[in-house]
Amino acid sequence: MILNGVIPDPVARQPWHVILPLTALVVFGAAVLYSAAGGSLRPWALTHLLRFFVFLAMAIVISRVSKRTFKQLAYPLYGIAVFLLVLVEAIGGIAGGSQRWLNLGFMTLQPSELMKPLIVLVLARFYDDLPPSMTGSWRALVPAATLLAVPVGLVLLQPDLGTSLAITFGALVVVFLAGLPLWWFIGAGTAALLTAPIAFFTLLHDYQRTRVFVFLDPAKDPLGSGYHILQSTIAIGSGGFFGKGFGNGSQSHLNYLPEAHTDFVFATMAEEWGMLGGLFVLVSFAWLLRWGMMTARAAPDRFSQLLAAGMSFTIFFYVAINLMMVMGLAPVVGIPLPFMSHGGSSMMTNMICVGTIMAVQNWTRTGPQALS
Repeated sequence: MILNGVIPDPVARQPWHVILPLTALVVFGAAVLYSAAGGSLRPWALTHLLRFFVFLAMAIVISRVSKRTFKQLAYPLYGIAVFLLVLVEAIGGIAGGSQRWLNLGFMTLQPSELMKPLIVLVLARFYDDLPPSMTGSWRALVPAATLLAVPVGLVLLQPDLGTSLAITFGALVVVFLAGLPLWWFIGAGTAALLTAPIAFFTLLHDYQRTRVFVFLDPAKDPLGSGYHILQSTIAIGSGGFFGKGFGNGSQSHLNYLPEAHTDFVFATMAEEWGMLGGLFVLVSFAWLLRWGMMTARAAPDRFSQLLAAGMSFTIFFYVAINLMMVMGLAPVVGIPLPFMSHGGSSMMTNMICVGTIMAVQNWTRTGPQALS
């Protein structure tokens, strides 16, 4: 106990310097969702807050799990997630032309979201077990590539290019930080650039190619395929420095802005809160990601370092792609903004990442006891 027994040790040990700013970000997101619903807690704001506090409790539970348990569960959890992806192909719900969800009754689960943190976990376990002498051999690459190819292939069948890219990004971060030869990455990047035109015209679906063309010139079809990006940039630009004021966003309230509560929630926020609101969001994410990377650098072993860094970059990918998308700097790929967009699967994934980073921090603090 500390402070004369007022605050129990388990409560005091939580990283409140991260939890409190994160809670502020989620509450701010709920305020944006409240406004987007026309000044109502339903159907988005109240659910958003309830999910966060439920998943925050989950993250705290995850943070108490030992390092040994994390390692033991890595391959079984990966196998379960792959099974769920196969199940999606068999009985998954279809919406918007994609088959991505499983109806569990109490919630709709998107199993591909679970694979984002799990691919980091399973590869961290793989490279922790790999002898350092094999890091430069094919044995360091082929098994990892297989572990990645299976879920990515299943996600592409849904089809969901954005999520498959997120899974791939997290995996590549772990592979790179594991110390594989740099020329492998340079060679793979060169090959990807050379084959990109062929893949673009042969492997992508028509709507995916359209998104790329729209990204290059959204004004070419302002009322059709370019509508999302144009309305988003109009909303962000019209907010100015101070915004139009809480509840006064015309783009979202008059239904000009599509998906104002999910993929384009940042545009909804920027119209009403302006650049000041945008800076608060960016600083909050920067604070969270800085904490994650500092935790990774301070971690005592390879597994912990790869795990914390991979989880941090998984959150970073969400943030970077969503913000680039809503500002017209990247094609629209359907990736929500963490802790602000309405969506249970996304919130769950990101809180798993936060809980895992908290666990690594606890392992660093407790030292050898973390294995028990």
